[in-house]
Amino acid sequence: MKFRRLHRWDYSPKEAIALQKQLADQVDQRSPLRRFSLVAGADVSYNRFSDVVHAGVVVLNAADLSVIEEQAVTMRVRFPYVPGLLSFRESPPVLEAFARLRHRPDVVLIDGQGLAHPRRFGIACHIGLWLNLPTVGCAKSILVGEYKRLGSRRGAVAPLVDRGETVGMAVRTRTGVKPVFVSVGHRIDLAGAVRAVLATCDRYRLPEPTRRAHHLVNAVRQQSGPA
Repeated sequence: MKFRRLHRWDYSPKEAIALQKQLADQVDQRSPLRRFSLVAGADVSYNRFSDVVHAGVVVLNAADLSVIEEQAVTMRVRFPYVPGLLSFRESPPVLEAFARLRHRPDVVLIDGQGLAHPRRFGIACHIGLWLNLPTVGCAKSILVGEYKRLGSRRGAVAPLVDRGETVGMAVRTRTGVKPVFVSVGHRIDLAGAVRAVLATCDRYRLPEPTRRAHHLVNAVRQQSGPA
């Protein structure tokens, strides 16, 4: 799979913050989600202070959630572990895994934040701009914002609000189970992002693409042994 090179990666944390603020203006959060056939999920795994990162991408058939392709990469990274700047550490191996794909997905789900980020530029935005594909952040926990009055049934949603701005949605993917937190990455609106997540949740709390990617990278990490 081919995509454009957006920028270099050898930034200091201060430079990375400036770049986040600059790139945040390029995020498309208005495009409606069109019909999609192939959906990819991406995740990473590593020991917190290790410089070895395992990244994986799994492509599924949206119709039946069967696996079409998976790719995994292990890479040493240079950027330090800095909260709020994790995309500068995790994106290079994720993008390398995408570069190895033979199938180009129609929509991408990232296990992480999109606009629901202090500078409105989480890893889903970063990956989305690089790939120039509809991209969604689907996180297991909140980084910024709060929500109220979320129903208990599958499909219930509540706005995730930070400093008066709706930055995502709390989404109940299974009745009676903790929600996930969905936000725009790139080339998709929030309604479409929620639709993509719900469409790919089958029997579990997490969307099947990112759930499969999570299992893939953890298996690779275990096989690789200590960093």
